[in-house]
Amino acid sequence: MSKIKIFEPFLKMIIMNQAYLLIGGNMGNRPDNLVNAKKLLEEECGSIKKESSIYETAAWGINDQPAFLNQALLLQTNFSVTELMTCILNVEKQLGRIRKEKFGPRLIDIDIIFFNHEIYSDSLVTVPHPEMHKRRFVLTPLTEIAEQVIHPILQKSCFDLLCDCEDELIVKKFS
Repeated sequence: MSKIKIFEPFLKMIIMNQAYLLIGGNMGNRPDNLVNAKKLLEEECGSIKKESSIYETAAWGINDQPAFLNQALLLQTNFSVTELMTCILNVEKQLGRIRKEKFGPRLIDIDIIFFNHEIYSDSLVTVPHPEMHKRRFVLTPLTEIAEQVIHPILQKSCFDLLCDCEDELIVKKFS
């Protein structure tokens, strides 16, 4: 047995991955849903190190639905990107998420925006999130906590992506 295999469990505990997430929803008690999502993410997926303000925006994609609340989080985890996505899907399910219609109303939605500085895609997850640079409701809270983080494909900071974003939906802090 190699020395690497013996120390692998210890290395996994030491090497922490940085995942930027966007949580949001537009059904039920929206603020409570965000609080409950953060609680379950910390219990099951990792440790939240930063969180943005909560922002409200009109629905994107299908306009005839209630406004969304969104918040960006920096989660420190020892999960791989696919393990984290599996954990996130479980958290969404525990919170009552039922996937019916793309861009439709939902109690909670949790997306991985960045995972370290990795570029990764499989049938479960793609990082960086392929549409994040086109969505002001993602970029506004993300820039609050990750202004200088560089998109590994586009090679622009979150701040620059927000400045260049052509999405015209109004994103405002929720009080």
